[in-house]
Amino acid sequence: MTARDRLARHSAFSDPGRHGRLLRELAGIEEICTAVSNVVLHYRAEAHLLRDDRRGEINSRWVSALLDLDQARHPGPLLDPRPPGDRVAGCCRDHCLLAVAALREHQTPARTRVGFTGYFAPDFRGDHVVAEWWNGARWQRFDPELEPGSRSFDVRDLPTGEGAPFETAAEVWTGCRAGRLDPARYGVAAGSALSGPGFIRTYVIMEVLHRFGHEALLWDEVGTAITDSDADVVARLLLAADAGDSAAEDHLERRFRTDPKLRPAPTVTQLSPYGDPPVTIDLTSRPRP
Repeated sequence: MTARDRLARHSAFSDPGRHGRLLRELAGIEEICTAVSNVVLHYRAEAHLLRDDRRGEINSRWVSALLDLDQARHPGPLLDPRPPGDRVAGCCRDHCLLAVAALREHQTPARTRVGFTGYFAPDFRGDHVVAEWWNGARWQRFDPELEPGSRSFDVRDLPTGEGAPFETAAEVWTGCRAGRLDPARYGVAAGSALSGPGFIRTYVIMEVLHRFGHEALLWDEVGTAITDSDADVVARLLLAADAGDSAAEDHLERRFRTDPKLRPAPTVTQLSPYGDPPVTIDLTSRPRP
């Protein structure tokens, strides 16, 4: 099976379970993006709409669980308008994973990409997730959270490369290590402890996990054993694979599946953007229909 064939199939996280029909009803990227924004509420950008007793929705993790919550409130097509306050709380990861799930439900190769963007705060590059789909000729990158025409670039066909509106974690890590980029300008927020070299290094590992179908929550504890030199190697492989080097893609996948520093464990420590105590999550017990 080629890498693209694998990405046309669901991961454990993107599998919609009994809700597949809802995703198959969506025709094309624009309908998918409209549905995603209609279903998912951003827990930070739209925090004023989120009730305290629903904060835990950001840990839904699996698309099937996210759609369970949505359908319990609004049974029916995903394009039927939801009042903003009734949408399921999530973040960029959830917007993108739901879009990817819809594409995979149509057997279209798709994946989430982890990195940083400056188009929400011009003086700082915040952590972010976007999505990509194989358009028959190349990987086309898009941000389902943004409305067409809302930026000076095409939000459904994002520019790529170091210095682009969205930069992958590997591009940022490599640029910082070479002295071209300032690591203090990358993270969750300016001046936050969740910024700088250590945070960027963690996101390089997060990028690998997402690339191979382990679409972790952004606050999952990952890559704790990874050194700077490990991240250098992984980032180079990611950049080479993005440039079309199939040997680099294969090498990276082997490392993901066999290297104990990269290979996902059956459980994960789930941290919290709210500062709640860490919890251990059994990844083998995802919701079933």
